[in-house]
Order: sequence, then C-alpha cells, then structure tokens
Amino acid sequence: MKLRAAAAFLLPLIAAGIAGAQAFPARPVRIVVPQAPGGASDALARIIGRRLSERWHQQVVIDNRPGAGGVIGTDIVAKAAPDGYNLLLAYDGTHAINASLYKSLPFDTLKDFSTVATLANVPFVMAINPALPAKNVSEFIAYAKANEGKVNYGSAGNGSANHLLGVMFSKGAGVNLVHVPYKGAAPALTDLIGGTLQTVFTSMPSVVGFVQAGRVRALAVTSAKRSNTLPNLPTIAEAAIPGFDVHPWFGLLAPARTPAAVVKRMNNDIAALIRSKDVADAFAAQGAEPFITTPEAFSQMLRRDIEKWAVVVKESGAKLD
Repeated sequence: MKLRAAAAFLLPLIAAGIAGAQAFPARPVRIVVPQAPGGASDALARIIGRRLSERWHQQVVIDNRPGAGGVIGTDIVAKAAPDGYNLLLAYDGTHAINASLYKSLPFDTLKDFSTVATLANVPFVMAINPALPAKNVSEFIAYAKANEGKVNYGSAGNGSANHLLGVMFSKGAGVNLVHVPYKGAAPALTDLIGGTLQTVFTSMPSVVGFVQAGRVRALAVTSAKRSNTLPNLPTIAEAAIPGFDVHPWFGLLAPARTPAAVVKRMNNDIAALIRSKDVADAFAAQGAEPFITTPEAFSQMLRRDIEKWAVVVKESGAKLD
C-alpha cells in the first residue's frame, strides 16, 4: 500500500516534468556570456544560440555581462529562476579557476548550478610579436633566458587562464616571463600586435585570424595534440615541455534545481546540433573541437578541474578579493 501511495504521488510529478520538457521553451531563452564580445565564449555562444533558436522556434538572446573575471555574469545566472530560460556560457577560466582564485564568491561554484551540456574544447595558442627573433618555442625560450626579466606576456587579468598558462609555461621552461594583466584578452592582443607585449597565451578563436593575416606569429598550441585549425603548428609538449596539456572546455550551465527533464531536453538538442556538419564546421572555423557529454559526466569533470586548477592557482600566488 505504501508503494502504491508513493507511486500515486510521484507519477503526476514525473508526468508534469515530461510535459514541461516537451513544452520547453515557450518563450525566449537567454545565454549569459560573462565576458566581453570577441572572445571564444562569445563566439561559441552565438554559434550554438543561433542554431538553438532555429531548432526551438524561439529567440535565443546572447547577453554579454563581463566584469570581475566572469563573476558578475556567473552570479546573474546563479540567482536566476531555475526554469531553463537563463543559461550560462561557462569555461574553465570562469568556473573551475575562479573557485580557487577568489577568497569569496557570491555563489557556490558547484551547488548553485546544474550542468547542462558541454560544447567544445578549445586549445590556446602561444603567440608572439613577429618582430621577435624566435621562429619556434625553443628559440623563444633561449631568447627569454638571454633577456632575463625583460620578456613579458599579457593576459585577460590576474588568475585568468591566460595568466596561469604563462605560469605553467615559465615553470616548465625554466624562464622568468613578466606578467602584464589586462581587462580582457582583446586589449592584450592589441598590445601584442603593437609591440608592447612580446607574447600571449590566448584562445584559438581570438587569435587565429591574426595568425592567418600574419599580424602575430603562432609558436605552438597548448593542447596535447595538434589542432585541426592550424595542423602545422606543433604543441608545446612536442616542442619543448613534455606533458604540457591545457585545452579548456566550454559549456552551458543552468541555475541549480532546474528540472531534470528540461536539462535532459536541452542536452539532447545541443548534442544533436554539435553532431551536425553545420555546427562542426562553424566550431572548426573558430578553432574549437566539438565536445559532447552527459550532464552527469560534465558535473564530474567540473569537480576534477576545480581540484586541478587549485594547484596551479596556488603555485601562481594569485588571489582576488
């Protein structure tokens, strides 16, 4: 009798959840990008947003909310209604890294979010100003050692993925690169092109156009394997530092307690789009590699990455209030 009573209670809830997922979305959906336009997060959000809008027959609005290293935009979604209509375009730098970088956050990185779907892995590129007398990573390391304390690199800010990549590279190569933080990756690239900076470690989507135009010189990618976008470009691991491997994930999160049926519906729809040639080609043009997981696998990966980046943040000494 107890089982029948429990079933009588649960079945209507399950049916309501299924019906809600089938009806979703009934109005426009917002994807908050916690960075300024022009970077990898923004590019991927616009690619997937446009295709989801076509699939759902509802407008998908891209809402850029930069500031505080991604904390401002992330907090907006953490406090939004858990109904599937407010999503966050997250990546390692705004989620896994910030969990250790900030002394306190206005949200809980894990408890306040539901993992929805991964979109892509994006390798970062080590790029230098073409005026530097280095044609490969080994020559750059030799140049940096010969000019101790005079070679700088720009980043999107203290504790950003760009910053920590520089820390990892400096330690692995045994060089002393001077960190110059900026408010975003775009101004750092501008100063690299202008000659104020010697190098940057930045996402493939943000730099590939400048590489192809010859305005910066790419030396290597940070992932363990070469990128299909620039297949002739070696990895840092094969060029100089064995074992070097950083290729951040990008994905969509929703506020905690978003109905599981709605999360599953979004995950299935997004996976179907990523498998399509149209989206795969659009991602490839940005230097991004399609990456499909379940919400459960995404959650486990996020937990692992928080632990991984905590070690690098500690080594860097970076801390933000």
